[in-house]
Amino acid sequence: METLALLPEILASSIRLSVPLIFACLAGLWSERSGIVDIGLEGKLLAGAFAAATAAYVLQSPWAGLFFALMTSVGMSLIHGYASITQRGNQVISGVAVNMLAAGLALVLGNTWFGEGGQTPPLQPHERFMPLSFSSAGITGVIAGHSLLVYVAFAAVPLTAWALARTRFGLRLRAVGENPHAVDTAGISVAWLRYRAVIITGLLCGLGGAYLSISQSAGFIKDMSAGKGFIALAALIFANWRPYRALGACLLFGFLDAAAIRLQGTDVGGFTIPVQAVQALPYVLTVILLAGFIGKSIPPRASGIPYVKDR
Repeated sequence: METLALLPEILASSIRLSVPLIFACLAGLWSERSGIVDIGLEGKLLAGAFAAATAAYVLQSPWAGLFFALMTSVGMSLIHGYASITQRGNQVISGVAVNMLAAGLALVLGNTWFGEGGQTPPLQPHERFMPLSFSSAGITGVIAGHSLLVYVAFAAVPLTAWALARTRFGLRLRAVGENPHAVDTAGISVAWLRYRAVIITGLLCGLGGAYLSISQSAGFIKDMSAGKGFIALAALIFANWRPYRALGACLLFGFLDAAAIRLQGTDVGGFTIPVQAVQALPYVLTVILLAGFIGKSIPPRASGIPYVKDR
């Protein structure tokens, strides 16, 4: 009975914890549908979180934080795009470099500017996206009373599904991820399509990073993304590169994370569940998914392959 009473609270927490995963997973979806593998989702989340907290603290506005998070994350995406699209470099190595660059810069700049070990000073409520005020209880509270960015994340799922399936840009983007030579033959720039996908990836990661530091939390701390970019990649593979399945996978990870928080130190039949075992649940599931126990996932055929124009 106690568990049932806690269920609405766990579900609401699941939604909040899944938001950065949804943003990062959709970001990876846009990138990989265009044929660009993006291992750098983690770095872009981290860079966006740091930029958001820094700008919100200095300019005392969450909207300023969101703007700088978007611009910083897009800048990181363009670095990856330049290496992968223009220079035709190894996309995995480029993504890893973005992760290392973001983690290093956030630590060094945070320590230099604020002198607090790489983190930003705590943010005040007027510097954050706070939960919207709704009178709700029970199951209604599961979907009400979240911050604005939570609703943006869930709205981005059907918008992504519609854009990829129903718009000319989306259809061309999917085509360039499957057969870039055919797209090029039709007189459409492969590079420009992929750059636009990379920019969208940066915008979504910026939203996810801003949510981490100026909505879910009250500032930036070292490595606060905590592997969410990699978990989002696992969710994307599990979802077979489809938006609604990606949403379900992210909600599953969010639920496990929320349950892990609630189950810490719980007694089951006289046995106390170790805190470490509960905290490891989302990461164990990630390993299981990546190990291939969820069935065969088929990525876009041109994914990870630099395009060389025929002469």
